[in-house]
Amino acid sequence: MKITKKIKFKISADGSSASGKTTASKLIAKKFKMRFLSSGILYRFCALKTIENNNKYNEKLIKKIVKSITLKKLDNKKLYNPDVTRLSSIIAKKPFVRNALKSFQKNFIKKSGLVVVEGRDIGTKIMPDADLKLFFTCSIKEKAKRRLKEFKKLNSSINLKEVKKALKLRDFHDKNRKESPLLFTKGAVLVDTTKLNLTQMRVKLKNLVKKEINKKKYGSL
Repeated sequence: MKITKKIKFKISADGSSASGKTTASKLIAKKFKMRFLSSGILYRFCALKTIENNNKYNEKLIKKIVKSITLKKLDNKKLYNPDVTRLSSIIAKKPFVRNALKSFQKNFIKKSGLVVVEGRDIGTKIMPDADLKLFFTCSIKEKAKRRLKEFKKLNSSINLKEVKKALKLRDFHDKNRKESPLLFTKGAVLVDTTKLNLTQMRVKLKNLVKKEINKKKYGSL
Protein backbone atom coordinates (compact mmCIF):
# COMPACT_ATOMS: atom_id res chain seq x y z
CA MET A 1 0.00 0.00 0.00
CA LYS A 2 1.48 3.32 -1.05
CA ILE A 3 0.03 6.52 0.35
CA THR A 4 0.95 9.95 -0.97
CA LYS A 5 3.17 11.43 1.73
CA LYS A 6 1.73 14.93 1.35
CA ILE A 7 -1.70 13.92 2.61
CA LYS A 8 -2.74 13.54 6.23
CA PHE A 9 -4.43 10.40 7.48
CA LYS A 10 -5.03 9.94 11.19
CA ILE A 11 -6.11 6.79 13.03
CA SER A 12 -7.18 6.60 16.67
CA ALA A 13 -7.06 3.25 18.46
CA ASP A 14 -8.78 3.02 21.83
CA GLY A 15 -9.47 0.11 24.13
CA SER A 16 -8.91 -1.40 27.56
CA SER A 17 -5.73 -3.02 28.85
CA ALA A 18 -4.57 -6.07 26.86
CA SER A 19 -7.38 -5.63 24.31
CA GLY A 20 -4.87 -5.75 21.46
CA LYS A 21 -4.83 -2.05 20.59
CA THR A 22 -1.06 -1.63 20.89
CA THR A 23 -0.24 -4.68 18.78
CA ALA A 24 -2.85 -3.63 16.22
CA SER A 25 -1.57 -0.05 16.05
CA LYS A 26 1.99 -1.22 15.49
CA LEU A 27 0.81 -3.55 12.71
CA ILE A 28 -1.01 -0.66 11.01
CA ALA A 29 1.96 1.68 11.39
CA LYS A 30 4.33 -0.88 9.87
CA LYS A 31 2.02 -1.84 6.99
CA PHE A 32 1.14 1.71 5.95
CA LYS A 33 4.40 3.39 7.00
CA MET A 34 2.73 5.62 9.58
CA ARG A 35 4.18 7.24 12.68
CA PHE A 36 3.09 5.47 15.87
CA LEU A 37 2.53 6.77 19.38
CA SER A 38 1.28 5.00 22.49
CA SER A 39 -0.30 7.39 24.99
CA GLY A 40 0.10 4.79 27.74
CA ILE A 41 3.88 4.86 27.45
CA LEU A 42 3.79 8.63 28.01
CA TYR A 43 2.08 8.18 31.37
CA ARG A 44 4.59 5.46 32.23
CA PHE A 45 7.44 7.83 31.42
CA CYS A 46 5.99 10.47 33.76
CA ALA A 47 5.55 7.81 36.45
CA LEU A 48 9.16 6.61 36.10
CA LYS A 49 10.51 10.16 36.41
CA THR A 50 8.26 10.73 39.43
CA ILE A 51 9.67 7.62 41.13
CA GLU A 52 13.18 8.90 40.40
CA ASN A 53 12.09 12.10 42.15
CA ASN A 54 11.22 10.21 45.35
CA ASN A 55 7.56 9.84 44.30
CA LYS A 56 7.00 13.58 44.55
CA TYR A 57 5.33 15.42 41.69
CA ASN A 58 3.39 18.58 40.92
CA GLU A 59 2.23 20.46 37.85
CA LYS A 60 5.57 22.24 37.37
CA LEU A 61 7.57 19.00 37.49
CA ILE A 62 5.18 17.16 35.14
CA LYS A 63 5.46 19.96 32.56
CA LYS A 64 9.25 19.72 32.81
CA ILE A 65 9.11 15.93 32.37
CA VAL A 66 6.81 16.20 29.36
CA LYS A 67 9.14 18.73 27.69
CA SER A 68 12.00 16.24 28.02
CA ILE A 69 10.17 13.39 26.25
CA THR A 70 11.68 11.97 23.06
CA LEU A 71 10.74 8.79 21.19
CA LYS A 72 14.17 7.38 22.01
CA LYS A 73 13.60 7.86 25.75
CA LEU A 74 10.28 6.00 25.48
CA ASP A 75 12.14 2.86 24.39
CA ASN A 76 13.05 1.82 27.92
CA LYS A 77 12.36 -1.51 29.66
CA LYS A 78 12.15 0.27 33.02
CA LEU A 79 8.82 1.73 31.87
CA TYR A 80 7.23 -1.71 32.37
CA ASN A 81 8.33 -2.10 35.97
CA PRO A 82 5.35 -3.02 38.24
CA ASP A 83 5.89 0.11 40.37
CA VAL A 84 5.77 2.27 37.25
CA THR A 85 2.59 0.50 36.13
CA ARG A 86 0.87 1.20 39.46
CA LEU A 87 1.89 4.85 39.62
CA SER A 88 1.04 5.57 35.97
CA SER A 89 -2.55 4.51 36.67
CA ILE A 90 -2.68 6.92 39.62
CA ILE A 91 -1.18 9.99 37.95
CA ALA A 92 -3.33 9.41 34.83
CA LYS A 93 -6.28 10.60 36.92
CA LYS A 94 -4.69 14.00 37.53
CA PRO A 95 -6.09 16.74 35.21
CA PHE A 96 -2.77 18.62 35.02
CA VAL A 97 -0.96 15.43 33.94
CA ARG A 98 -3.54 14.67 31.27
CA ASN A 99 -3.49 18.25 30.00
CA ALA A 100 0.30 18.32 29.72
CA LEU A 101 0.36 15.03 27.81
CA LYS A 102 -2.62 16.08 25.71
CA SER A 103 -0.56 18.97 24.38
CA PHE A 104 2.37 16.65 23.64
CA GLN A 105 0.15 14.22 21.74
CA LYS A 106 -1.59 16.93 19.74
CA ASN A 107 1.76 18.42 18.72
CA PHE A 108 3.02 14.98 17.70
CA ILE A 109 -0.10 14.43 15.58
CA LYS A 110 0.14 17.90 14.03
CA LYS A 111 3.70 17.20 12.88
CA SER A 112 2.77 13.78 11.46
CA GLY A 113 1.11 13.40 8.06
CA LEU A 114 0.36 9.71 8.52
CA VAL A 115 -0.17 8.71 12.12
CA VAL A 116 -1.79 6.12 14.39
CA VAL A 117 -2.13 6.86 18.11
CA GLU A 118 -3.39 4.36 20.67
CA GLY A 119 -4.75 4.87 24.16
CA ARG A 120 -8.05 5.24 25.97
CA ASP A 121 -9.23 8.73 25.04
CA ILE A 122 -7.67 9.23 21.60
CA GLY A 123 -10.90 9.21 19.57
CA THR A 124 -12.80 11.22 22.18
CA LYS A 125 -10.31 13.82 23.46
CA ILE A 126 -6.96 13.75 21.68
CA MET A 127 -7.95 13.15 18.05
CA PRO A 128 -11.76 13.51 17.72
CA ASP A 129 -11.28 14.34 14.03
CA ALA A 130 -9.47 11.08 13.23
CA ASP A 131 -10.07 9.74 9.70
CA LEU A 132 -10.56 6.26 11.16
CA LYS A 133 -11.50 5.48 14.76
CA LEU A 134 -10.93 1.96 16.05
CA PHE A 135 -12.17 0.63 19.38
CA PHE A 136 -10.69 -2.66 20.62
CA THR A 137 -12.35 -5.13 22.91
CA CYS A 138 -11.56 -8.64 24.16
CA SER A 139 -12.87 -11.15 26.71
CA ILE A 140 -11.42 -10.83 30.21
CA LYS A 141 -10.21 -14.45 30.06
CA GLU A 142 -8.18 -13.89 26.90
CA LYS A 143 -6.88 -10.54 28.14
CA ALA A 144 -5.61 -12.17 31.33
CA LYS A 145 -3.80 -14.87 29.34
CA ARG A 146 -2.08 -12.25 27.18
CA ARG A 147 -1.01 -10.11 30.11
CA LEU A 148 0.23 -13.14 32.09
CA LYS A 149 2.40 -14.10 29.12
CA GLU A 150 3.92 -10.60 29.19
CA PHE A 151 4.57 -10.79 32.93
CA LYS A 152 6.24 -14.19 32.58
CA LYS A 153 8.80 -12.62 30.24
CA LEU A 154 9.69 -10.32 33.12
CA ASN A 155 10.03 -13.34 35.43
CA SER A 156 7.03 -12.24 37.45
CA SER A 157 5.53 -14.71 39.95
CA ILE A 158 1.97 -13.40 39.46
CA ASN A 159 -0.70 -15.98 38.55
CA LEU A 160 -3.67 -15.92 36.16
CA LYS A 161 -6.24 -15.25 38.89
CA GLU A 162 -4.30 -12.20 40.12
CA VAL A 163 -3.89 -10.86 36.60
CA LYS A 164 -7.61 -11.22 35.89
CA LYS A 165 -8.48 -9.42 39.13
CA ALA A 166 -6.07 -6.56 38.34
CA LEU A 167 -7.43 -6.19 34.80
CA LYS A 168 -11.04 -6.07 36.00
CA LEU A 169 -10.13 -3.35 38.50
CA ARG A 170 -8.22 -1.35 35.87
CA ASP A 171 -11.11 -1.63 33.41
CA PHE A 172 -13.55 -0.42 36.03
CA HIS A 173 -11.42 2.62 36.86
CA ASP A 174 -10.79 3.43 33.19
CA LYS A 175 -14.48 3.40 32.36
CA ASN A 176 -15.63 5.27 35.44
CA ARG A 177 -12.95 7.90 36.07
CA LYS A 178 -13.98 11.55 35.92
CA GLU A 179 -11.17 12.64 33.60
CA SER A 180 -11.34 11.21 30.05
CA PRO A 181 -13.03 7.86 30.75
CA LEU A 182 -12.75 5.00 28.27
CA LEU A 183 -15.75 5.38 25.96
CA PHE A 184 -16.89 3.90 22.67
CA THR A 185 -17.16 7.01 20.53
CA LYS A 186 -19.71 7.54 17.77
CA GLY A 187 -18.44 6.45 14.38
CA ALA A 188 -15.78 4.12 15.74
CA VAL A 189 -15.28 0.63 14.32
CA LEU A 190 -15.49 -2.09 16.98
CA VAL A 191 -12.72 -4.68 16.73
CA ASP A 192 -13.11 -7.77 18.94
CA THR A 193 -9.71 -9.47 19.15
CA THR A 194 -10.76 -12.34 21.43
CA LYS A 195 -10.56 -15.01 18.73
CA LEU A 196 -8.14 -13.31 16.34
CA ASN A 197 -4.59 -14.55 15.90
CA LEU A 198 -1.88 -12.22 14.63
CA THR A 199 -2.41 -13.10 10.95
CA GLN A 200 -6.19 -12.65 11.17
CA MET A 201 -5.75 -9.33 12.95
CA ARG A 202 -3.29 -8.12 10.30
CA VAL A 203 -5.72 -8.94 7.47
CA LYS A 204 -8.72 -7.38 9.24
CA LEU A 205 -6.89 -4.16 10.01
CA LYS A 206 -5.40 -3.88 6.53
CA ASN A 207 -8.88 -4.15 5.00
CA LEU A 208 -10.35 -1.59 7.41
CA VAL A 209 -7.65 0.97 6.68
CA LYS A 210 -7.66 0.38 2.92
CA LYS A 211 -11.44 0.80 2.85
CA GLU A 212 -11.22 4.16 4.61
CA ILE A 213 -8.33 5.35 2.47
CA ASN A 214 -10.31 4.47 -0.67
CA LYS A 215 -13.19 6.60 0.62
CA LYS A 216 -10.80 9.52 0.94
CA LYS A 217 -9.36 8.77 -2.51
CA TYR A 218 -5.83 8.89 -1.16
CA GLY A 219 -2.83 7.21 -2.73
CA SER A 220 -2.86 4.06 -4.85
CA LEU A 221 -3.64 0.47 -3.89
